[in-house]
Amino acid sequence: MCGRVIQSSGPLRYAIVDGMGVREGLHNYPPRWNGAPSQDLLVIRRNHAAGEISLDPLRWGLIPYWCDDPKGGRKPINAKCETVRDLPTFREAYRRRRCIVPVDGFFEWKAIKGRIRQPYAIAMQDGAPFAIAGIWENWKEPASGEWIRTFAIITTDANELVADIHDRMPLILAPDDYARWLGEEADPRHLMRPFPAGLMRMWPISTRVNKPENDDPIEPIEEATDAA
Repeated sequence: MCGRVIQSSGPLRYAIVDGMGVREGLHNYPPRWNGAPSQDLLVIRRNHAAGEISLDPLRWGLIPYWCDDPKGGRKPINAKCETVRDLPTFREAYRRRRCIVPVDGFFEWKAIKGRIRQPYAIAMQDGAPFAIAGIWENWKEPASGEWIRTFAIITTDANELVADIHDRMPLILAPDDYARWLGEEADPRHLMRPFPAGLMRMWPISTRVNKPENDDPIEPIEEATDAA
């Protein structure tokens, strides 16, 4: 799964790095060092009617447009690439409302028998921002009539790097695939594969990341070793 991300770069850098002519007006948007579900994070979307690509804050935790629960239902934060095409909660958003979540890294936890789970940070070797595939929705809250835009991150099998700590990882898109993912193709399933491990790095970090309120740079720590 993917339950925490880093969005520490400025919005303009995300727009430039993605090289997609993104329209954005969020120059003062604060960095997120420990972005968590239910928070607003920056998301890249395409308006198919206007052909315009924008960078906007959306809330993490998908609410399907048809949800009649006044509280928004389950609000899943992840959708598996194996089932996103078929499950009612995700399938229409997958066909019509795919998005990109630009990040500087993400966090995952390794289960260690008899100990607190050890968190790790995962990013690109060169430190560049990268694109996580997602889907988004627009839901009207019954009580207030307010439209709330939400998203979920798509996950896939872990690559050789991440598999050392977890069996899943977010679906990371190659730059050449950005336009296709945001395009009108109904089912770009061939893009849903683990990202090459050789381009990524991973390191253990402080358990301060366990609390979303610790939204500042999370310190690396020395790798723990098991006693012989």
